[in-house]
Amino acid sequence: MSLITDQLNRPLQDLRISVTDRCNFRCTYCMPRELFGKDHQFMPQSETLSFDEIERLARTFVQLGVNKIRLTGGEPLLRRNLPDLIEKLVAIEGLEDIGLTTNASLLEMMAPKLKDAGLKRINISLDALDDPLFQSINDSRVSTERVLNGIKKAQEVGLEVKVNMVVKKGMNDQEIVPMATYFKEQGITLRYIEFMDVGESNGWDFSKVVTKREIFDMLEKQFELEPVDPSYLGEVAKRYRYAGSDTEVGFITSVSESFCSTCTRARIAADGKFYMCLFATDGFDLRELVRSDASDVEVKEAIASIWNRRTDRYSDLRTEETAKNRKKIEMSYIGG
Repeated sequence: MSLITDQLNRPLQDLRISVTDRCNFRCTYCMPRELFGKDHQFMPQSETLSFDEIERLARTFVQLGVNKIRLTGGEPLLRRNLPDLIEKLVAIEGLEDIGLTTNASLLEMMAPKLKDAGLKRINISLDALDDPLFQSINDSRVSTERVLNGIKKAQEVGLEVKVNMVVKKGMNDQEIVPMATYFKEQGITLRYIEFMDVGESNGWDFSKVVTKREIFDMLEKQFELEPVDPSYLGEVAKRYRYAGSDTEVGFITSVSESFCSTCTRARIAADGKFYMCLFATDGFDLRELVRSDASDVEVKEAIASIWNRRTDRYSDLRTEETAKNRKKIEMSYIGG
């Protein structure tokens, strides 16, 4: 393994791989139906990385220092035969952890196959317990019951479960305490994600952000919270534990408390574009590279060279003006 660092001395440790740009939700802050309607052209299969191509790239990234991979989308469970890919990735020597982010709409059916393939942990997106509110957010008639059944099945088969809640002022901030109460009782870690200016379709501005400080103050009125130290360099979540329990709550604070200085994450979109930052404006085409006659050594050298030149620190520099005027990749494409 040859560790590499970028221009700000940040190592490459975490890789997020989008396996599809398709999703069966139309969340208003991510894939609003007016922009992603029935006529929207998703990526043809020929442009999507094959499982063998993903495995080859993942193996190369691990050789460069990556020890954690998370599969994303779109909705990754829409990718046919996904457990086959997980089996390939689990077999990579040096890869310590592989996770999956999902909306859980298909999880009740898929959880046993994912576990059997070697998956250890899963992050589930759920923005409200109130069913009418949740359905108004996902705009797809999927109920909270369906998601909660998926969570229950994942726990039954032995998958570690965390729940992510994007909090947007005026959309679901009234659900902050009910979500904490419910998942504390379930012994499941809940992480609040500040509403971010990813892509150009979600109408973001600062006035719609509920900050970590505001959420923490709400929770502190109901619960006693104890800080938990980060478990590794580049850990994104600010972690707390409910006093007297092992159950945690966390905050993803890329707006109010940026963590660019310790960012160790890279992303590969479903078509093989390689991105240095969630807020990137463009990426590097690895699909063309792996479909050429380039050797494994040449692919490795190309990736190392790209990371070595990395200077991204968008959240450190974000202003209202840059957020509105900078062209950014959509969340559904880059994979979160």
